[in-house]
Amino acid sequence: MNISELSASNLRQAATLKERIEQLQMELNSILGTATIAPVANQKPQGMSPAAKAKLSAKLKEVWAKRKAAKQAATTFEVAQPKSKLSSSAKANLSAKLKEVWAKRKAAKQAATTVKVGRPKSK
Repeated sequence: MNISELSASNLRQAATLKERIEQLQMELNSILGTATIAPVANQKPQGMSPAAKAKLSAKLKEVWAKRKAAKQAATTFEVAQPKSKLSSSAKANLSAKLKEVWAKRKAAKQAATTVKVGRPKSK
């Protein structure tokens, strides 16, 4: 039921009942020795204490240091072994063999590119 739909006498009766309930609540609290707890409106959330901030900062720095160390360890390179060196006679032998191979390939290519001269086939 909406408040605007109530009659004036009903509203007065509701107001008096509410006041009576509040008085009885205060009387009960005084007997029991408890205080009423007023609702706190728009309370700001508590921030972190300086000690908590320092503790968190130290922990994060430790985590970041571990990550950085792990990253650097992963990117280190092993020292390459020195290349084997050919003697001058071995280089000369290798060069002579390669010249033979390339001469054969060149001769084979020239033989394959010779064109037959003749009449074209009719379709």
